[in-house]
Amino acid sequence: MKSSKKQIATANFNENVTPIINNEKPKKYLFMNETCEIGIDEAGRGPVLGPMVYGCCFWPLDKKDYFKKKYGFTDSKQLNEEQREMMFDQIKSCQYTELGYFTTVLNADLLSNLMLAESKSGGKNLNTISHNTAIDLINKVKALGVNVTKVILDTVGQPESYKRLLQSRLNDSRIEIIVESKADLNHPVVSASSICAKVTRDRVLADWVYQEQKRIDKDYGCGYPSDPKAKEWLKRNLDPVFGFPTLVRFSWKTCYSILEDHKMEINWKDDPDEKDQKKQQKLQFNSKKDDGHRNQDQNQMKSQKLRDNNKSIKNLGIKREISF
Repeated sequence: MKSSKKQIATANFNENVTPIINNEKPKKYLFMNETCEIGIDEAGRGPVLGPMVYGCCFWPLDKKDYFKKKYGFTDSKQLNEEQREMMFDQIKSCQYTELGYFTTVLNADLLSNLMLAESKSGGKNLNTISHNTAIDLINKVKALGVNVTKVILDTVGQPESYKRLLQSRLNDSRIEIIVESKADLNHPVVSASSICAKVTRDRVLADWVYQEQKRIDKDYGCGYPSDPKAKEWLKRNLDPVFGFPTLVRFSWKTCYSILEDHKMEINWKDDPDEKDQKKQQKLQFNSKKDDGHRNQDQNQMKSQKLRDNNKSIKNLGIKREISF
């Protein structure tokens, strides 16, 4: 069953965080006492449109070959939509009994706000956002009481530095941490996570409800910056004052370029507040004092010149007429 529009409207959507059925207690995983591995991967890191979704799948260590043979999990990018949907349904069918999964949706407006904010105001780059999301998912699984002894992640940035970060933040010597490129292709548990992430992102986009009070189409192609259809969609749905719809990641360079070419120039004139006015008055006062000193110096110079002139005139025997 697809995610509801109400769920998708939220900035952060975690599927199966508190799975309650008919107001009963949350279901328990039947394999909690077995040693387990976690796989983590994302979908939608590069597009200029839509959310970035993180998927997390976990199961007993001794079941990895079983799942690979039974379901044929592989990198979601090598599967078509029908295959991904079928495998996602298979994952959901054995949720709690044989495996568990979570997805975290980071909507475009959330990514933009974090990436455009200053660091002192909580701003973060995309790698830091990715790292934090993955760590949160690992801690979520551990908090359920699952006996986690191995974590495998598709790398974000340099694998070694990412691994050191995980070791420091998780601070659990019992957990073996593997960070590598193409982990979604080489490890079935990461492949399953990749499928969860990709299917969730596709469903979010398919069911997306625009918050803007205007008619906006969904003919944006794959949503990547290099896609001509995505670029045309951005130009077509740009508001010269307010920018793009909330489906768009404002922080992407593609958006900067289009905004620069089509934006409306606005000059903001703010009235100075009381503090600014006091500063201005102080500056003006100091300026008057400086002017007074300058005038005094200039008068002294004029007086000296006048005395010199008078002395010269007197020596020449010339009388001056003084008028008031």
